Amino acid sequence: MIPYGRQSVDQTDIDAVVEVLQSDWLTQGPTIERFERAMAERCQAGFAVAVCNATAALHIACLAADLGPGDWLWTTPNTFLASANCGRYCGAGVDFVDIDPLTWNLDAEVLASKLEQAERDGKLPKVLVAVAFSGQSCDMRRIAELAERYAFTVIEDASHAVGASYAGRPVGCGEFAAMTVFSFHPVKIITSAEGGMVLTNRPELAERLQRLRSHGMTRDPQQMSEPSHGPWYYQQVELGFNYRITDLQAALGLSQLARLDEFVARRRELAARYSRLLAHLPLTLPVAQVQAESAWHLYVVRLQTGRINLSHRQVFEGLRAAGVGVNLHYIPVHLQPYYRDLGFAEGDFPQAERYYTEAISLPLFPLLSDEQQDTVVGHLQRLLQ
Repeated sequence: MIPYGRQSVDQTDIDAVVEVLQSDWLTQGPTIERFERAMAERCQAGFAVAVCNATAALHIACLAADLGPGDWLWTTPNTFLASANCGRYCGAGVDFVDIDPLTWNLDAEVLASKLEQAERDGKLPKVLVAVAFSGQSCDMRRIAELAERYAFTVIEDASHAVGASYAGRPVGCGEFAAMTVFSFHPVKIITSAEGGMVLTNRPELAERLQRLRSHGMTRDPQQMSEPSHGPWYYQQVELGFNYRITDLQAALGLSQLARLDEFVARRRELAARYSRLLAHLPLTLPVAQVQAESAWHLYVVRLQTGRINLSHRQVFEGLRAAGVGVNLHYIPVHLQPYYRDLGFAEGDFPQAERYYTEAISLPLFPLLSDEQQDTVVGHLQRLLQ
């Protein structure tokens, strides 16, 4: 089976982890800070806070934005559950903005219209989670303009977009979002086995993110309610979580970061090759917006179902039966039973719903060979023709 995605781990990565295993620090040691500094420098951001996974990163980013009961978080329905669930963890309401039919990202102009109505209704969002679907940022410049006008906080969920750029700057630089979240899951651009990170340029946000990932504790005398009792002393100043990453994971992530350019270059090469090889088939291929340079976490095609004799499911299952491990990103979040119970229904976000009936994620990862890619294309061509 050719998987849709997999990690690329070499001996350098293994040696980096072994070095930490043989050191004095396995959990909270100096490698975490090195990983954070390296990622912040790479992304031209002021601060980076590493955590155990990207869901935890989204959660504490929302808390740092003071999201809570009575507030609203908006995001796209074409995303993984965590982009919406992070709002519910904070007790906030969640709503969605339909997707752009060309880029399959949150549609900034639909957002503008929805904000106008929300202002009239007195239900403006406090946080917008803008998801960089498949590795390509949304129209972040337009979203930043709307955030300034309507006073909401932008969190870019760039779980797919480590190594991507927007408007000539690295995703994560903080020019268009208060906070940016990365994922280091094994199928993502780089991996720390499991892990996530929040980047920001605001020191007060970084300080709070650091507390929230570790039980709400501080050893900083300036944050304490009374003088320190001694060098052992700490205080819990708010309710936080055990969302800490380990030195073992950070060692792998730091080693992987050294090969980020190599990984992204190969993904872009494979994506361009897919676009050439599939151009003649009854498919809608991914489109890049002018300002965004994707990291190509995913290569998604949409079936032009009116031009083929098989259903969406038959094509998907046919590829799986042929040993091609395709996947589907994503089931619209608002159609999940939990969100249906909150009042959402079919027809609420028609572009995302139509996308779901046509989309298939093809295998894409740096170790995918040209021969394997040819096999994927050949099986898809036989099914569609």
